[in-house]
Amino acid sequence: MQEEKRPTCTEGSRSIPTADGATGLSILKGLARDRSLLTAMETMHSELGAIFQITMPRFHPVVVSGPELNRQVLVTDRDNFSWRGESDPVVKLLRHGVLVEDGEEHDRLRACMEPALRRSPSLGHVPAMLRYTDQMLDAWPQEGEVDMLVEMRKVALLILLGTLYGTDFTPHLEELWEPVLKAIDYISPGAWILWPDMPRPGYKKDLQKLDDYLYGLIEQRRTQGGPDDDLLGRLVNDPELNDDLIRDQLLTMLIAGHDTSTAMLAWALYLMGENPQVLQTAVAEARQWSLSDDGSTAEKAINQLTYLDQVVKETLRMFPPIHVGNRFAAEDVTVGDYVVPADSRVMVSYYLSHRDETVWDDPQTFCPHRFERSRGEHEVERRPPLSYVPFGGGPRNCIGATFAQIEGKIVLARVLQRFELRLSPGQKVRPYMGATLEPRPGVKMIVKRIS
Repeated sequence: MQEEKRPTCTEGSRSIPTADGATGLSILKGLARDRSLLTAMETMHSELGAIFQITMPRFHPVVVSGPELNRQVLVTDRDNFSWRGESDPVVKLLRHGVLVEDGEEHDRLRACMEPALRRSPSLGHVPAMLRYTDQMLDAWPQEGEVDMLVEMRKVALLILLGTLYGTDFTPHLEELWEPVLKAIDYISPGAWILWPDMPRPGYKKDLQKLDDYLYGLIEQRRTQGGPDDDLLGRLVNDPELNDDLIRDQLLTMLIAGHDTSTAMLAWALYLMGENPQVLQTAVAEARQWSLSDDGSTAEKAINQLTYLDQVVKETLRMFPPIHVGNRFAAEDVTVGDYVVPADSRVMVSYYLSHRDETVWDDPQTFCPHRFERSRGEHEVERRPPLSYVPFGGGPRNCIGATFAQIEGKIVLARVLQRFELRLSPGQKVRPYMGATLEPRPGVKMIVKRIS
């Protein structure tokens, strides 16, 4: 078993800051109190700066954040970093999915897939997004309690499979619910970080169910035909892709695509519930909004949801679903003022970048108006490029960013049109570092159908 390489400095360079002394003690106290690595990382960022090293047994990543270091790792020096960590479960699960490929292979896969996720085809999916959202809402009680984390996962799955794969997932939702959750758990942080080769029983059967379903979709599209321009169609019609490579892309989008939307939607509803004035303003806008059944006015209608756009953007700032980007130094590389040796893990913290007090005004406060294009008497916040990175940055930014933001506004608007909402009392919701940064144990809300 190979231990992850601990970054050390070359002769004459300064040591990467680590938590020891008073800083280390405050972090240990925070971990004991909150049991949250995020709390520890915030403390380290506050006391050590934009680059620091976590020193745990067998796990020694360098953490970077802020616009300058984001630009270096994501843009200017991106060729010095790889995405693929062979021992990480995400690689074992996704195999050769676009998310974990490097170089020309990544570029080729992305060129095949990206056209299906651009703005124009995404807008074409708006009627389907509304239809699946209504399907979910029709099953809600007239008045009662609903867990938004669960419900937003349902609608995210239905929308992704229905629009990008051209299939109604409804008949399979119950059967594949547990396999989907198992796949998410498989790639979530856990003991494998310290022991990469440790046996991980309890996943094989559920993951095989997902594979069987995806290979079935591929076979069905090959034999029965279907759209050439949706994601599945583009993959199936690519002569360089066999069924295994298509499976890898489908599973990548299924897991990464729906889980990020789940977290974004659930957090947005929670944050609006926590801020009644924000909720009231969003409701007023949503209930003035209309869209023709054929989607012919989709772009105009989407552009009318200006306040919900701000809500979505601010939600992604506070709780970016992909809160950290993992990279591996392909060679000895200087990051900031420090030399990081080849093969070291480098974690780009989008979460810390979004809470940097040198960049953001009052970053711990949920304030959608900070994304208002014109603030009247109030000065618009000026931020350096790559301060806001909920979808990463540079040439490898999230392939589904446009689709996800359209989906977010559509789903939230429809929910607010059809139901009154308020948070269930007594909840203690915290960010959980799973495959995405999601609200745990859930977002319970009292819903009341509007007659």
